[in-house]
Amino acid sequence: MKRILIAITLYVLMTASSSFAGIELNTTTGWTLQGAPLAVHGFDPVAYFTQDEALLGDAQFSTEYKEGTYRFVSEENKQLFLKNPSKYVPQYGGYCAFGTAKGKKFDGDPRLFKVVGGRLYFNLNPDVYEKWLMDPPGYIKQADENWREIRDKQPAELW
Repeated sequence: MKRILIAITLYVLMTASSSFAGIELNTTTGWTLQGAPLAVHGFDPVAYFTQDEALLGDAQFSTEYKEGTYRFVSEENKQLFLKNPSKYVPQYGGYCAFGTAKGKKFDGDPRLFKVVGGRLYFNLNPDVYEKWLMDPPGYIKQADENWREIRDKQPAELW
């Protein structure tokens, strides 16, 4: 009986949390202390620009922005983000840039990143990342066009 109650509780929490998560922003399921689901898998979006590294943020340096909780490695990075969030958030809501170029929404791995023209891009896996690196400008152009059409759609709707 206890297992059934736990299973029902987990199902309700997962269903509720996914209904609150934004379609446009790739977030984890569940809630953070800030309230909103975790964006960028907890990696510091500012560190990609200031240190050219994928660094996990710390919950003590968190802020909420557009339905996601962002974490940072320092208060300084958090303050940089707060001054101009759109400069630091990943393109396509953190979904895979190559997938977006193909009209799909795949999870973007924040460890497979590239800053191009002052914008941050993620890709799904190492193979996809290598393919994307063959023509970033071409894939970005196609992804920008596709994003207008798919940004408000659930990933499963694009299959």
